[in-house]
Amino acid sequence: MLEPRPAWPPGWPRVLDEHFGAPRPGAYRQSPEDFQVEENLGFTPQGEGEHLWLWVEKRDMTTAMVARQLADLCQVGPRDVGYAGMKDRVAVTRQWFSVHLPGRATPSDLADRLSNDCVTLLAQARHPRKLKRGVHVGNQFRLRLSGEAVEDPQLEARWAWLCRHGVANYFGPQRFGADGRNLLRAVPLLSKGWRKRDDPQGMLLSAARSYLFNTQLAERIANGSWATLLAGEVAVLDGSSSQFCVDLLDDELLARAERLDLHPSGVLWGQGDSRAQDAARDAECAALASHPALCRGIEHAGARLARRPLRLRLAAPALQRLADGAVWLSFGLPAGAFATSVLRELLDHPTLNFQPPSSKGHQQGAADAPTAAVQ
Repeated sequence: MLEPRPAWPPGWPRVLDEHFGAPRPGAYRQSPEDFQVEENLGFTPQGEGEHLWLWVEKRDMTTAMVARQLADLCQVGPRDVGYAGMKDRVAVTRQWFSVHLPGRATPSDLADRLSNDCVTLLAQARHPRKLKRGVHVGNQFRLRLSGEAVEDPQLEARWAWLCRHGVANYFGPQRFGADGRNLLRAVPLLSKGWRKRDDPQGMLLSAARSYLFNTQLAERIANGSWATLLAGEVAVLDGSSSQFCVDLLDDELLARAERLDLHPSGVLWGQGDSRAQDAARDAECAALASHPALCRGIEHAGARLARRPLRLRLAAPALQRLADGAVWLSFGLPAGAFATSVLRELLDHPTLNFQPPSSKGHQQGAADAPTAAVQ
């Protein structure tokens, strides 16, 4: 039997509270145009092959909704449509899709039939392979903020701190669903034995693993080691999946971590060896000690252990103040990172604090749609 259900909201700490105090209330995503995302694939289609790749702009639609529309228009099954990551619904986003059309020409009227107020086909090309989840390099964000938070004279200082020292790589609130619903549904499912038919997209299993990761990160923020390499740390090279165990913690490695070239990491629980040793392993074990049955349930589900950086570097960050008092933020994040984790350090909003949105009185944000996760 699993331990009692995880409490919600979990109260995971922000990094900047220690330096600047809690952020002031603010608003974001008051319209889809206020939350703009562009996928960075890192390569271009080859120009020939069985798969038609489509560069699509969508507005106020989920990635899954567009994928179903493409399957219907091209008369293929849902599994014949691929994409690299789920993008937020309440946003204007650009991303690639692929459609498997072996021996078939591109539908001549596809652009006209697809394009409407919510979807626009921007470009297309052929490629030999299906677009798989997670193959993209990252996403570029452009976000409009308003409210008391942007009137705070310390906003620029808070932003500069994140640009210099990095951002805590929390899984965003949307991973857990409104009021932590995805996580709380995962607990009994893992207790009785996870089955794919009960969680076909793996959303609940992912929520459980994300919760354990965030718990580790929260513990290291609390003790001040979230951005510091520990003895026995599994360090991750910035902008890469390359990682190595720190056998000897010397000044050079500490300096590389200071300039954001290397990041400490936490474990995404599953079967396998975490590779962490000494102080780093002790930190992992301490953070997970209160959830042994949840860990066993994830192992029995067959998930493979992986690692995730505890910290993010903001790519090409910029802050622009507008005449109306609002602010535009621009920055890039690697695949799998959450823009909401950046915003959480800069403004106070119900959808950013791992809490359920109130029934009224707040602007729509990321947590309003459990599946709306930029990846």
